[in-house]
Amino acid sequence: MTETFVVFRRAMRLSLRNPTWVIIGLSQPILYLVLFGPLLKPLSAQLGTGNAYQLFVPGILVQLGIFGALFVGFGLIAEYRAGVIETQRVTPAPRGALLMGRVLRDVVVLLTQAIVLTLVALPLGLRAPVAGVLIGIAVVGLLGAAFSAVSYAVALTLKSEDALAPLLNAVAMPVLLLSGILLPMSLAPGWLEKLSDVNPLKHVVDGVRAFFGGDYTADAWWGLGVTAALVLLGFWFGTRTFRRESA
Repeated sequence: MTETFVVFRRAMRLSLRNPTWVIIGLSQPILYLVLFGPLLKPLSAQLGTGNAYQLFVPGILVQLGIFGALFVGFGLIAEYRAGVIETQRVTPAPRGALLMGRVLRDVVVLLTQAIVLTLVALPLGLRAPVAGVLIGIAVVGLLGAAFSAVSYAVALTLKSEDALAPLLNAVAMPVLLLSGILLPMSLAPGWLEKLSDVNPLKHVVDGVRAFFGGDYTADAWWGLGVTAALVLLGFWFGTRTFRRESA
């Protein structure tokens, strides 16, 4: 635990020294919220809700959790080239702590961004129960932890931005289109909706939307369960990679 906190504190200090990427990462979802969200207001009835932002904001938050964490591996490659990873490897710190400390920093940044994004949505028209919003933001933090661990593991394996960038983009595009982040997949044709059912992130989006709507139904908890499974898989893959690369 102590080693995890040491790695977290160093990573957090680096982020605070240069918050540019944190601000840039938040600017895109805010632009979606301000420039795309109003287009959905007249379509609220067709979307099956009285408040379009109850559907749109959870999707944008999940998008933030995925893409805000998916690209953190680029920073690890820079640290690898600077010799930081090798220096940390010769210490007695558990390899899991080297991963956990970085992931914890990413989760703190994501939660901060998610809170800011939700506050920005309030004057635009978002109305949602506080408990549902808090659970939804927590799910986004867990999702970010899973993708952050995977991103670090893939980056440590490839050790090249030229290989990491196209790989992440190849994964990100189908994930975005089949998760219903922007619009519910219930609006899609039957074949496309069934295809999206195999995408676990679609269930995460549905779950967060249910929490924001105050519907603590089986779909909501199923989304939370899928997120927990992704976290376990992400940490298993990340820790295994860090240990293997240190062997």
